[in-house]
Order: sequence, then C-alpha cells, then structure tokens
Amino acid sequence: MLWLPGMALGAVLIAALGGDSGIGNWMRLRGDLRGARERIAELDREVAVLRRQAEALESDAFAIERAIREELEYARADETLVRLPRARLLTPVSPAH
Repeated sequence: MLWLPGMALGAVLIAALGGDSGIGNWMRLRGDLRGARERIAELDREVAVLRRQAEALESDAFAIERAIREELEYARADETLVRLPRARLLTPVSPAH
C-alpha cells in the first residue's frame, strides 16, 4: 500500500508536466499571449498615426499637397528633390507636458 501514494504523485506530475494540458504548454501559451498583446499595442500605435494622417488629409491643404508631392516625387521649380530610402513607420514621441 505504500506504493499507492507514490503512483498517485507520479500520475499528477506526468499530467502537470506533459501532454497538451501541462505546465509547459501553459507557459508557452502565456508567452504567445504576451507576444500577441505586444503586437496589438504596436498595431494600435500605427493606427493612431494613420488616423492623424487621415485627419490632416481631410482638413489641411498643405498636408494634401505634401502627400501628393511625396507620392508622385514632384518638386516645385525652385526646389531640389532629395530622395532618401523610405523608413519604416515610426511612432511619434509625445511632447512633454
């Protein structure tokens, strides 16, 4: 009868550490969730930047002109066009209050 608690403990350890419902799987899922939350936060920041750009294009004539000129790579007669490699969308830094 002394082997019964040992076998029960072994069964619990096997269930906890292995299989699809074990601690390892739980840890992996927690990591996946953390990564997904980070990606969501990154996408939220990109959406905020794009919303500000869209609002500017709806109301600001200079923003519209700038967007058209950048897209078509146009310059006015008295300007010099300098082409730089496109940078990845950066998150703007909020001004300190």
